[in-house]
Amino acid sequence: MRSILLGAVLALMTSLLMTPLLIRRLKRRAYGQQVRDDGPQTHLVKQGTPTMGGIAFIVATVVGYFGAHLIMWNDFGRGVTPSALLVLYLFVGLGVVGFLDDYIKIAKQRSLGLNKTAKLVGQLFVSVSFAILALQFKQGGITPASTNISFVRDIAVLSLGAVGFVIFAVLFISGFSNATNLTDGLDGLAAGCATMVFGAYVVISFWQFSHQCAREPVEGCYPVRDPMDLALLAAVMMGACIGFLWWNANPARIYMGDTGSLALGGGISGLAIMTRTELLLFVLGALFVAVTASVILQVAYFKATGKRLFRMAPLHHHFELSGWTEMTVVVRFWIVTGMCVALGLGIFYADWLGSATLQ
Repeated sequence: MRSILLGAVLALMTSLLMTPLLIRRLKRRAYGQQVRDDGPQTHLVKQGTPTMGGIAFIVATVVGYFGAHLIMWNDFGRGVTPSALLVLYLFVGLGVVGFLDDYIKIAKQRSLGLNKTAKLVGQLFVSVSFAILALQFKQGGITPASTNISFVRDIAVLSLGAVGFVIFAVLFISGFSNATNLTDGLDGLAAGCATMVFGAYVVISFWQFSHQCAREPVEGCYPVRDPMDLALLAAVMMGACIGFLWWNANPARIYMGDTGSLALGGGISGLAIMTRTELLLFVLGALFVAVTASVILQVAYFKATGKRLFRMAPLHHHFELSGWTEMTVVVRFWIVTGMCVALGLGIFYADWLGSATLQ
């Protein structure tokens, strides 16, 4: 527990102190946000606000994770683990794809950044390599990821096999990384929601560590490869997001850009895969799902009828145009995410109680 707290504090302080330095650096280089003309008109005042702020919490996550291991080596014994390193790889790798997208937006003064093909290829490379590696590094008969689809634990009848798992993982990761990217449309919205989801995974991973099959081989235990290290990484990501949110809250002095939003989606989906709670993430991250669904429904409804289902998609812009202030939308969406996280943790714990009763 001390190691988890230390990692979170290291990441928080690194992000908190590094972000204003990054703001000054980006301002000197005139690396500002390019606001799309078809968005809410109230957002035009944000033109030129420094972007690519995701660099700060990506670096903070790396510093917090490895720093905690170096300082508290005896708490972990064997050092870094494949499970956490793979999630970190997914987090940083998708962040690099987002960075290239942001850089093109700034260098070419083009609000759309990378073309769809290049962005898809980058995401595919990172997610496919992650999925393949996640089925390696077996220890005690357990690999970092499972070929079964999981809710709170593996569902035996939903076994995909190695190839099926890779396909599922790619779709799952791409879906949540793009969902986080779509949610990043208001000051502090994506960072605040991601913070709560990462917090949930601290609880889930630590609980799995406390009831790991390697430690407590009874019915209902969790066959997760490296739950303690995943708890540390989730705490580090949470701390890094909080530090960044200090500067990203309304009125934002910096935006995370695709650099940050794609990385956050990768981190969230990676933790879900490694803790074997993929379907539970649809509860914990229900807001991200709803925002993405609003875009899909908007496009489908418009093609079918020629009319708009929402005033504007993604969903947060609909509420802005309905008269809610930006801060009202953000706070209420945070509240919704908090309730979803509470529900998800309740489901997770209820499953444990049910398993314990059967013992």
